This record gives sequence, C-alpha cells and structure tokens, in this order.
Amino acid sequence: MHTVYSRINNVSAMLSTCIMVLLAAVSLSTFVFTADPKGDLSVSSIQVFPGNARRYANKNQDFAFVNFNLTADLTPLFNWNTKQLFLYVSAEYENKRGVKNEVVIWDRIVRRKEDAQLSVAGRNKYAFRELSASFKNAGPAHYTLKYNVMPYVGALTYGEAARTAEPVPFPERQELS
Repeated sequence: MHTVYSRINNVSAMLSTCIMVLLAAVSLSTFVFTADPKGDLSVSSIQVFPGNARRYANKNQDFAFVNFNLTADLTPLFNWNTKQLFLYVSAEYENKRGVKNEVVIWDRIVRRKEDAQLSVAGRNKYAFRELSASFKNAGPAHYTLKYNVMPYVGALTYGEAARTAEPVPFPERQELS
C-alpha cells in the first residue's frame, strides 16, 4: 500500500507538470501573434538653453527642450498574454566627438488595450543634456517611438512603432535673459 505522503507527492508532481506544460504552451503561442503597429512622430520645435545640472552645479551644460507630436495605434500588440506595454521616445544622435548617443526623453506605461490609441502633444519628460557640455557641432537627431511588450508568461519583445522622417538638427543655443 502507498502511504498518504507518496500519494500527495504523486498528485502534486502531476499538477506541477501540467502547469509547466500549460505555461510553456502559453509562452510559445505568443510567437504566433505578429503585430506591426504604426504611428507618426514629428518634432514641432527644439530649444537649447544653458543651465547647470543638479549633480554638477558648477558645470554649465546645454539642455534641449523638445516639443513633439505623437500618434500611434498600438492595439495590435495586445493579446491575451500581454500584461502591459512600456513605450518610450528616444533621441539618437552623434556628438561632436563622433560618439553615438541614445537618450530617452519621454516614456509611458500602457496597461489596457483601450489606452493603446495614443495621441500626445508633449515635450520631453526627462532632462535632455549633452555630456560634453554643448550641442554645438552635434549631428542631427532621429527621434523614435519604441515599445517593449511585457507578457504574463514568456519572453519580452521589443520593437519600433514610429520614427521621424528626417533627422532634426539642434538649433543654436539661446541665452536666458
């Protein structure tokens, strides 16, 4: 005769095996859903002002303030395994020393499919500054809306939903009066 403990062990092993197989099937099934969301991102204005960073109070740096218009339909990214989307707008440019930079200037978390229709007219949420102190002689920047799909079970997927058609140059520094 089997003891109660061995029967409990057999039942729990069977249940955990079934759950693991189910989770693996859920994870693999998300690769069947392919979505290609489309959007439009345009930069309406950029202003560059001098300022002091919080960390380095004695160092003058240029800060860029970017106003952008963003429209995107990200509803195709939602399926039954999508927990949330992490969206961010990044600026990709090359500074005067030839170093390529990618700076996140805005982000948002979308938790529901109903909120996945974006229409945003905003400006950068985070400080956009050049570490070499000046945007002078820096190359023009491409602005991109990127997303990260966070599933309940499975691998994270990344993608790009919108990009500016042409690179946008940085204007001359404006002095504060």
